Amino acid sequence: MTQLTIVAFDGTRFDIDAADGSTVMENAVRNSVPGIDAECGGACACATCHVYVDDGWTAATGEPSPMEEDMLDFAVDVRPTSRLSCQIKITAALDGLVVHVPERQA
Repeated sequence: MTQLTIVAFDGTRFDIDAADGSTVMENAVRNSVPGIDAECGGACACATCHVYVDDGWTAATGEPSPMEEDMLDFAVDVRPTSRLSCQIKITAALDGLVVHVPERQA
């Protein structure tokens, strides 16, 4: 299992043991993290699982794909570290990953 921390907008931390191969979004939904709506179920067809990747993890999570960038156009308050959590796959290389949930979703 890989350690994942999701910080809700109110500062509540969700420390999750995430299975490799799952996504950050799937783990957020399973653990009832507020603010991750995931309306499309992980199909990269909306922007309701928008998160900010902690600065120390941006290189490890990589850049958004062109399709993800298109969906981020619909997100609220996009920042340089914005990603769709459905597009971040959990691997051992992401052990300790921290992401932050924005105040609201699109």
